[in-house]
Amino acid sequence: MAPMYIVMLGPPGAGKGTQAKKIAQNLDLVHVSTGDLFRENLKNETDLGKLAQQYMNKGELVPDDVTVRMVEERLSRPDCELGAVLDGFPRTPEQAEALGDLLEKLGGEVKVVPYIKVPDEDLVERLSGRWMSPSGRVYHEKFNPPKVKWIDDVDGSELYQREDDKPETVRHRIEVYNQQTAPLIDYYRSQEVLVEIDGTKPIEEVTDDIMKAIEEA
Repeated sequence: MAPMYIVMLGPPGAGKGTQAKKIAQNLDLVHVSTGDLFRENLKNETDLGKLAQQYMNKGELVPDDVTVRMVEERLSRPDCELGAVLDGFPRTPEQAEALGDLLEKLGGEVKVVPYIKVPDEDLVERLSGRWMSPSGRVYHEKFNPPKVKWIDDVDGSELYQREDDKPETVRHRIEVYNQQTAPLIDYYRSQEVLVEIDGTKPIEEVTDDIMKAIEEA
């Protein structure tokens, strides 16, 4: 049986990582997150990790070929024999082309690309509502508020907001995503593997919709 590869797409805050994990579990596939891959290669000081570090030290983006080689190394491990759910890669049509070539070598192809759609304002509300305690507990103004405003339930310390979660930063992240990734959406749509998923529904319903789309594919 040919391996099955699924590419998850969606803006920051759409719940892409959560859904990727659930889908991987449901299908008994490996969840390959490029964020995790980078951390693993940097931590273990692999050749690719050292190479990536050189660019990062200069404040430059890690070139596509380095990222592709990390993905290739990960997908060629025995636990990916049946395929994988890719999260965070590809980000551009060029990376998608490279991924297509790589999967061909592994005897598979991208079967389906669930694209989780959430309106920008909802994303801003989801992401900019996050507050942290110094010990790492995460709260949300609307979905998981502390008992006393801005105070940690457990140790009474004052909550703070990460730079990444401030509304203006969140808007910028969404803007960058829309600019960079919109061409990728068109790329997979033209290949007839893109399926649009309503990401405003409850988490379980989103999972069900994605599973249906995968079964149909």
